Amino acid sequence: MGLTDLTLSEQAALLRQGECSSREIVDAHLHRIERLDGKLHAYVEVYAAEARELAHGADRARSAGLPLGPLHGLPICIKDLCDIAGRIGTIGSRMWADRRADVTSATVERLLAAGMIPLGKTHMVEFAFGAWGSNPLMGAPWNPWDSARHRVPGGSSSGTGVAVAAGLAPAGIGSDTGGSVRIPSAFNGLVGLKVTHGRISLHGTGLLSWTLDTIGPLARSVEDCAELLRALAGADARDAATLTQPPLDLPAQFAADGLKHLRIALPERAQFPDFMHAAVLDAWVGAAKVLENLGAEIVPVRLPDWYFDLARQVGMIIASEAFALHRKHIEDMAQPIGEAVRARILGARNLAPGEYAETLRTMAERRRAFGEWFRRFDAILLPTVAVPAPPLAEIDEAAPVPAYFTRPQNYLGLTSLAIPAGLHQGLPLSVQIIGKPFAERQILEIGKAYQDETGFNKLRPDVAGFTA
Repeated sequence: MGLTDLTLSEQAALLRQGECSSREIVDAHLHRIERLDGKLHAYVEVYAAEARELAHGADRARSAGLPLGPLHGLPICIKDLCDIAGRIGTIGSRMWADRRADVTSATVERLLAAGMIPLGKTHMVEFAFGAWGSNPLMGAPWNPWDSARHRVPGGSSSGTGVAVAAGLAPAGIGSDTGGSVRIPSAFNGLVGLKVTHGRISLHGTGLLSWTLDTIGPLARSVEDCAELLRALAGADARDAATLTQPPLDLPAQFAADGLKHLRIALPERAQFPDFMHAAVLDAWVGAAKVLENLGAEIVPVRLPDWYFDLARQVGMIIASEAFALHRKHIEDMAQPIGEAVRARILGARNLAPGEYAETLRTMAERRRAFGEWFRRFDAILLPTVAVPAPPLAEIDEAAPVPAYFTRPQNYLGLTSLAIPAGLHQGLPLSVQIIGKPFAERQILEIGKAYQDETGFNKLRPDVAGFTA
């Protein structure tokens, strides 16, 4: 395996052992970007010169012999809603193709403080409002698992998902408001972590919904997601939601003693929609068997009857808050904004007076009720997406398909880990391990056990067909 096939943890081990340099790792990824991204279209902007300078500095720091953090000198890509002062930040919109940020996001600050090297900014769905990964004005990244047909990359963190899956970065940053870390992780065969709201500061981040937005990592292993969470989580006075978080408790290494004493809820198949793909169902059932063999008690359950109806409520909250944030330019028809995204946001104008406030009140009640329901279990196992990645030309922008299984967790304030569950006809399948608020450690431990047992996270797409 080459340097661009490795996880962050594997690259870090090579650095510690003196078997390669940060400059070699960065150069390998930059060469791969130059060779493949003309068709993959993952990056908005590549920071080639800057990345090489930072890599040179990291190598010099390592040669001094002083202790360095586990992420020091390793590259990463960043979704183009995390601002970097003085740099272009489009938030996925052609309208902002020349917009220069005047602040640096807390996410980028923490990555730089950990010694990480940004390779560049990645494409995304406009304003982060879309789950297929389409962007008619900026262009949709190409799912690397099929070079013959342009399949959806998943959204809204589309470019990050494609970049990491194709080896254009070993890991990346996305955001998740209704599934935007987990959906591209699922369609691209990656591990993606949706954290509890407030766990990671949103300062300097382009907002879609201040109530539901979260920042999260997309990577090739559970360990990499955990390491990035350690670097990113923490209180930030510039984001009040971070000030009430309990401390993050992650061990240096996850225990390898199985999943005994854990109860994992397995919802009824009858509650699922009729657009479920058979291979997704098989992967979900197979994942339950793996977890059971690892010692977990798998408990068949029925989710509250309103559980999957929450997806519509999430859409209403997002549209309302996005309209408040972007009304000026959304209502200006002269602005170059994608038709589907504009329509989603303008839908907020049809809400009855008081409907938004009533939805937030109901959300608080549902969170309390679901907390009581969830007390009997340690986690829930569900598919991440209902289908493998379809061709981009065949999608229905108004369909509920891509975010059907992911939006309820944002509404209920839960945490969730999307993890590879095999392939169907060469396309990735995924399941998600859902945990209680602030239970990132627990779902990462479950995910690590599943990952180590199956090895599905080691699958890589054949990108030979993308060579320029």
